[in-house]
Amino acid sequence: MVNVITLIAVAIIVGIISFLAAWIMSRRLGEKSLNNAQQEAKRIINEGQKEAEIKKKEAILEAREEWLKVKSSFDKEMETRRRELENIEKNLNEKNASLLKKFELLESQEKEYNNREKSLHGREKGIEIREREIAEIIRTQNEKLQKIAQMTPEEAKKQLMDNMVADAKMEAAAFIKEIREKAEQDAEKEAREIILSSIYRCAADHTVETTVSVVNLPNDEMKGRIIGREGRNIRAFETSTGIDVIVDDTPEAVILSGYDPVRREIARMALEKLISDGRIHPTRIEEVVDKSQKEMDVIIREVGEQACFELGIHNLHPEIIKLLGKLNYRTSYGQNVLAHSKEVAMLCGLMAAELELDAVLAKRCGLLHDVGKAIDRETEGTHTEIGADFISRFKEDETVINSILSHHGDVPMLSPYPILVQTADAISGARPGARREPLEAYIKRLQQLEELADSFKGVAKAYAIQAGREIRVIVEHSLIDDLAASVLAGDIASKIEGEMQYPGQIKVTVIRETRSTEFAK
Repeated sequence: MVNVITLIAVAIIVGIISFLAAWIMSRRLGEKSLNNAQQEAKRIINEGQKEAEIKKKEAILEAREEWLKVKSSFDKEMETRRRELENIEKNLNEKNASLLKKFELLESQEKEYNNREKSLHGREKGIEIREREIAEIIRTQNEKLQKIAQMTPEEAKKQLMDNMVADAKMEAAAFIKEIREKAEQDAEKEAREIILSSIYRCAADHTVETTVSVVNLPNDEMKGRIIGREGRNIRAFETSTGIDVIVDDTPEAVILSGYDPVRREIARMALEKLISDGRIHPTRIEEVVDKSQKEMDVIIREVGEQACFELGIHNLHPEIIKLLGKLNYRTSYGQNVLAHSKEVAMLCGLMAAELELDAVLAKRCGLLHDVGKAIDRETEGTHTEIGADFISRFKEDETVINSILSHHGDVPMLSPYPILVQTADAISGARPGARREPLEAYIKRLQQLEELADSFKGVAKAYAIQAGREIRVIVEHSLIDDLAASVLAGDIASKIEGEMQYPGQIKVTVIRETRSTEFAK
């Protein structure tokens, strides 16, 4: 029993000891966990504070960068506005200076006008006094004449008239007798001239070439709009086209005068467009003239293509076709060169067919034999050399090239085709009324006049107008000043007098102008 109690007591003691040991261990573990938790909390708080400091610094940096950007933008805007204000101030100062100059000029003009008015007033008084003196002298002289002749003014007038009528009758009778005798002597000669003139007039298809074009107007008020304020429109038109515009008393029409038919046709097209459009001013004139030039290029190409189509000639280079179209606006001795070339081509084809030769090749030779005349005014050399050199660039047949070179006998003929071209050329030009010498000589004289003016340094363009009675020279304003322009006009006139032969006189007009162009966007 004692042992049982002892065991129980021991068991109780062991239990108590175990409980105490467990309690002590659990307390120690709790204190350690609490310390760890406190340390972790402190660590988290420290890290949060550090992260907050970092975020704060980043926010401050971002705010500073944004402030710097705004400040830079503001500074740029202020600099731009400052420059604008400086430009405005500069413009205002320039305008103010210009207004002051104009005001001073107006004051000087006003003083000059007042001085002239005073001078004219004094002259008027002097003229009135002299008129009274002259009237008194005439009255006195008439009284003296009446006393000497013992005749009244009416009687003197009647006697003078009777003497004049008698003298006039005698002179008229003698003049009529002279005319009658001359008419009898020249009757046969005049008859032949009348017949020849009739022949020429019957050949209207070959001698209709002129140096003027007539443009019809919807009404006579349009003439004033064509001329423009102080003539600025007509001057701009003549400068852009090189064609003289004649505005006379012809109802509802103006005349375009110029020896170059291409320029004259461009001027006619441009003027008709301006009239139909209604807007006529220098800027619009330049635009329409430029547009008409482009349209003329298209027309020239179409005319050349049509000529090839009519003759059945194919595979010509476009540049050669373009030259053929230009021949439609070129004349030789008054004869249209394209019409002449087509006629020569047809004659060559007919003769070649009769001789059993290649008719198509013969037509090709005939059509191109005068192609050099389209550019002979732009290049040195004869039209045969220029034409042969031009078509040789496009690998044209050697027979065609030889036909061009030899149809005036300048080089040997290497085949029958040049002979056909030469024969057909003579037939086409030898018919009565086919050609006229004076027009060709006239055109050459105008061409020589323009080339002479172009030979001077600083000349941009030169146009012969008024049928060669005037040459208008447009100079580069950067090379020629006002004083040099006056000297240039004299030099050109002197050279014309020394190197050319011409009827009457030639007026030399030198034009110098400055243009400034800007675009408002």
